Amino acid sequence: MAKPKTKYICQNCGYVSPRYLGRCPNCGVWNQMVEEIEHKEVAQATPSRRTSDLESKPISLNNVSFSKEERVKTKMSELNRVLGGGIVPGSLILIGGDPGIGKSTLLMQVSGQLQDAGGKVLYVSGEESASQIKMRADRLGINGDDLFVYPQTDMSYIRETINDIKPDYLVIDSVQTMDEPEITSAVGSVSQIREVTAELMNIAKQQNITVFVVGHVTKGGAIAGPKVLEHMVDTVLYFEGDTHHSYRILRSVKNRFGSTNEIGIFEMRTQGLIEVDNPSEIFLEERLTDTNGSAVVVSMEGTRPILVEIQSLISPTIFGNAKRTATGLDHNRVSVIMAVLEKRGNLMLQNQDAYLKSTGGVKLDEPAIDLALAMAVASSYKNLGIPATDCFVGEIGLTGEVRRVNLIDQRVNEAEKLGFKRIFIPKNNLGDWSKDNTIQIIGVSTVTEAMNKVFN
Repeated sequence: MAKPKTKYICQNCGYVSPRYLGRCPNCGVWNQMVEEIEHKEVAQATPSRRTSDLESKPISLNNVSFSKEERVKTKMSELNRVLGGGIVPGSLILIGGDPGIGKSTLLMQVSGQLQDAGGKVLYVSGEESASQIKMRADRLGINGDDLFVYPQTDMSYIRETINDIKPDYLVIDSVQTMDEPEITSAVGSVSQIREVTAELMNIAKQQNITVFVVGHVTKGGAIAGPKVLEHMVDTVLYFEGDTHHSYRILRSVKNRFGSTNEIGIFEMRTQGLIEVDNPSEIFLEERLTDTNGSAVVVSMEGTRPILVEIQSLISPTIFGNAKRTATGLDHNRVSVIMAVLEKRGNLMLQNQDAYLKSTGGVKLDEPAIDLALAMAVASSYKNLGIPATDCFVGEIGLTGEVRRVNLIDQRVNEAEKLGFKRIFIPKNNLGDWSKDNTIQIIGVSTVTEAMNKVFN
């Protein structure tokens, strides 16, 4: 009898090698090559599961019929915003996040709301028993006859159950625990995840069932499994937050039916996730008004403006090399801004330790935060406070110029709504503004000019 042929597959990126390698040559990760037996009979998928009964033919674009389907809105306006206005029937939605962040809680609440709206929901769990799911549902106040709980990992049984129940919505918690019996590799391997995801995509598109899939994440924060997992689904949502704080951020990084980088903000309580309608007030409510090293930025998260406090602590270094620490901010961006302040703003920062953070657990990565970051550093270095009614928007270039940013009108309106008296914006953005506001709009062209107007 011929010896079965084996191959080694990287569990991080899906790279296939005929022999074992300690380090994957494709993604560079160590000790992720797993041996799998190669079976020729599973190389091609079952036609009945991969193709429609109708023969597909090329159609002229002008002859394609299109009917706009109504989105299904949940009772969570934050979730509706992140999804682009509601749930699209027949879509495949992937939700990733750290363990214990609240993914299962969110999906249980959504399942309860969807069945209250007249939909039939099948909740498949490969990690919890029916009694555990019932305990969570009781805590969240969820009950009903159209919410079916099914603790199962075998995809063949799941397919039969879907055909029997014919649900409108399917929840898979989680994709890494599902097992495709035709694939001989271990559960959670690249081959299993790829095949299970393809099967779920087939179910969503052919039977018009909206599928929610929970995905585990790696230590680096990326969704575990092959990258094809994120390519195949329609929407990818990341559930972020610190387990030591009650606030959670649901962020869209891919959405075929709406804009990306939208966020929804929730607060985790005993009765479940509660929406935060005005996150700017939450992020600024504990801000001190008589201290230095603090500046407020109006950041855009998708289409929503959010005011966030950036804090800085500058102190003389004890050792030879100055230390740079950033929380919620890009470390490279902090280093660049401090270099610009030293070269263009005449601040001696090379012998100063710098500690910076964005409050509230928000991660800020857009260029428009540069001016507020620079003002926070300058305020701590000069030991001069910034007025509590001032906020900043602007990108800083390497020559010290303050460059134009987008969506300036939404930023100004949000700052005015929260009671700020002055907002510093790039001078080139003044031409984009024609409305009369109670907030004073100050245009600056360089970071030096901004420091002079704030501290003098």
